[in-house]
Amino acid sequence: MKKITIAFFYLLFITSSFVRAQESAVKKAQQNFEYAQKSLLTKDYDGAAKSLEDAVAADPSFQFAFVQLADIYKLKRSFEKAKVNYLKAIDIQTVPLAARVYYSLGEAELNSGQYADAGKHFSLFKMAYQGKDREMVLKAEKYIRDCDFATVAIKAPEKYVPINLGPFINTKDREYLPTLTADGSTLIFSRTVEGNEDFYISRKVNKEWKTAIPLSDKINTRFNEGAQSISPDGMYLFFTGCNRPDGLGSCDLYVSHKNGNQWDAPFNLGSVVNSSSWDSQPAVTPDGNTLYFVSNRPGGIGGYDIWKTTLNGEGEWSKPENLGPDINTVYDENTPFIHPDGKTLYFSSNGWPGMGSMDIFYSRAQADGKWGKPVNLGYPINTFNEESGLMVSPDGTEGYFSSILKDGLGDMDIYRFKLPAAARPLPITYVKGIVRDKETRGYLEAKVQVVNLKTKETKFNDFTSKDNGEFLAVMPLGSTYAFNAVADGYLFYSENFELNQAKSGQPYLLEIYLEKLKPGANVVLKNIFFDTNKAELLPPSITELTNLLQLLQANTSVSIEIQGHTDNEGNAEANQKLSLQRSKAVYDYLTANKVKPERLTFKGFGATKPISSNDTPAGRQQNRRTSFIITGI
Repeated sequence: MKKITIAFFYLLFITSSFVRAQESAVKKAQQNFEYAQKSLLTKDYDGAAKSLEDAVAADPSFQFAFVQLADIYKLKRSFEKAKVNYLKAIDIQTVPLAARVYYSLGEAELNSGQYADAGKHFSLFKMAYQGKDREMVLKAEKYIRDCDFATVAIKAPEKYVPINLGPFINTKDREYLPTLTADGSTLIFSRTVEGNEDFYISRKVNKEWKTAIPLSDKINTRFNEGAQSISPDGMYLFFTGCNRPDGLGSCDLYVSHKNGNQWDAPFNLGSVVNSSSWDSQPAVTPDGNTLYFVSNRPGGIGGYDIWKTTLNGEGEWSKPENLGPDINTVYDENTPFIHPDGKTLYFSSNGWPGMGSMDIFYSRAQADGKWGKPVNLGYPINTFNEESGLMVSPDGTEGYFSSILKDGLGDMDIYRFKLPAAARPLPITYVKGIVRDKETRGYLEAKVQVVNLKTKETKFNDFTSKDNGEFLAVMPLGSTYAFNAVADGYLFYSENFELNQAKSGQPYLLEIYLEKLKPGANVVLKNIFFDTNKAELLPPSITELTNLLQLLQANTSVSIEIQGHTDNEGNAEANQKLSLQRSKAVYDYLTANKVKPERLTFKGFGATKPISSNDTPAGRQQNRRTSFIITGI
């Protein structure tokens, strides 16, 4: 749900309380001024403005009528008219004006992009103000920083050409808050039709978006659903539901899981995450273990802050934690989006220096786990209008957002634009595939796990559906990953991905065939590691060894032979000895973890059983391997 900020222009009402004592010598002007006060009491701002226009027309020196007229126009966001009338009041100088008039004039100018004039009038306010409203002074100082930032940003504009996604996505209704899966093939967004907010989905076929259709009647209801975040694999949809029967506050966070080709009924994330306050705008990390969201709950820094909750090993969400002053300000932050790289956070704020309203910023995770100082995306991506709800494509080259622009198809439409190079996330790739039974070729429900071997972080850990066997796992570049697929009653699948920068934009597409447990079945353990010419298991091997251990623990009748192999370089006798020592290292690990020795044997074959040519480095690397074969079941 998009948060609506209601601005209460106190000056309007302060003015109306004390200007009643200010009378015009012109009877018609005074009469119209009094009509305006009656209209204000009923919040008939159009009527009040008309009466005040008549008052100043009858008496062009009626200073307070000009101030009050300007207040009304500012309230109605007619900033140019507000500015004109404030300036007329200042020019008259019948009596000294309150410093607040300069503040309000500065706001009108800031909200219409007149930064130099706005900065000047905020400074005049600071010099003249003698009141005790410290918050107003701090806000004026914040506005001055905005004016200074905007003046510089306009002189160095970013290239910005927004492109409408077209009639298959956008309609006469309001479309907003787009989200993409990591392969860029599925777009989910919010649409409001006749006051009801629902989700729609479109798929990209031959580089073109197909006509968007309602997402699911399990998720779309007569209540409002919006502000969603799709997990990179497209299997989990976190979203905001408001005023629902099971809600804990005005708006709560919900999640739905995709089961095959259908979505399950969503459920409330519960009282640990949701509060009696406004909780909305979820953003899930690529591993699914951290959820960022926006809330105005007690304990925050500003009005609306970004919070996070993490998933523990038991599948429970933690008590939410405020992101703190690295991201949040005493003002408002909203619409967080965490890129599939897991390191780049995009969000909107009116607290960090910007163009005057909500601007889009990005921050990168630092080595110590903290967030770096937010960076404004610059002009004209950000303007004096409100910019929020940015989503960045998986490849990091494009931003997606919603706006009302000249080429729109109706209300708010979804657009895309080229993201400035400095604002782009870290490069990623992904592995996408299907898990099948080797014999029947039927789909399998399998656990797919991806582990970063450098950091030991689990980057993906989920089950495929028996309806389609599909999975999609994101892998940021610059590391090495262990990849495993495991299903009950089957040998596990093992793969290794060493991802350097050259792999950007080159996804791995796999069709995995798991073999049932039976004598003679063989698996190459691609994530067992040793130093050159040594037989001590290296720490990154633990992921693979754990999978092998779990296989033997779950199938207590299975016996295996562990086999070591080398390439043909060096002395044959030394190679045979090394291969035997390495297979024994795996044997020792398993027996140390209470696998009965009578279920295990180990052998070293040296270079006698190559699986590839020894004439190339890649071939020799494949031949240097540890494997196992089932000897009994």
